[in-house]
Amino acid sequence: MPVDDEVLLVPHHGDVSGGWLRAAVFGAMDGLVTNISLIAGVGGGGVGREAIVLTGVAGLVAGAVSMALGEYSSVRTANEQLDAEVAKERRELTLNGTAERRELVLMLQRAGLSPDLSERIAAEAATKPDLQLRLHALTELGVIPEEKPSPWTAAVSSFVCFSVGALIPLLSFLLGSDDLWLGLAIGGVGLFAAGALATRATAGRWWLGGFRQLVLGAAAAGITFGIGSLIGSGVA
Repeated sequence: MPVDDEVLLVPHHGDVSGGWLRAAVFGAMDGLVTNISLIAGVGGGGVGREAIVLTGVAGLVAGAVSMALGEYSSVRTANEQLDAEVAKERRELTLNGTAERRELVLMLQRAGLSPDLSERIAAEAATKPDLQLRLHALTELGVIPEEKPSPWTAAVSSFVCFSVGALIPLLSFLLGSDDLWLGLAIGGVGLFAAGALATRATAGRWWLGGFRQLVLGAAAAGITFGIGSLIGSGVA
């Protein structure tokens, strides 16, 4: 059965441009590991529930804001660098169109197209400046200029997901518990779930992704717990 052309053009792949998905996964993982480690560190030092809640909430707010600002700045800087490179390519096409056309032919051949087809594509592109610029950006920079990730999307995704991740190990304390190990266990469940969910976006095994994230988070918590215990006993 023939497929309608419009259906074929509907996006059907995941986000691989470095936009919201990367920021969301990184934010959630960082929020979990950061607050689990903070709680383990201050809890290992022997402080009470109130101090743990204060530390956790401060870590959540500071970390979420920092992550959002960092994501916004990094994505915007990358976009500005891309804009500068595209502008440079546009100037080169204007000043030395013949050499740039030959360069496109060679790049297309390197990608696996035949010399004849490469020549025909470059010849047609030369009559359409926007297409020519897009092809040069794609073959030389590996990007399509119109499909840049949004810095605002990355910032908001990172802020929200960091906050959610950082909240999970705090839940039992916010509900009145003063059991450090319960809070860390809940955080561990969150780590496993986050790792498993992130792996579901790939072809990897979900349980392996969850276990890997749990081990890494436990290592970070163990280190900070040990340091907190040493400092706590030293100042007691």
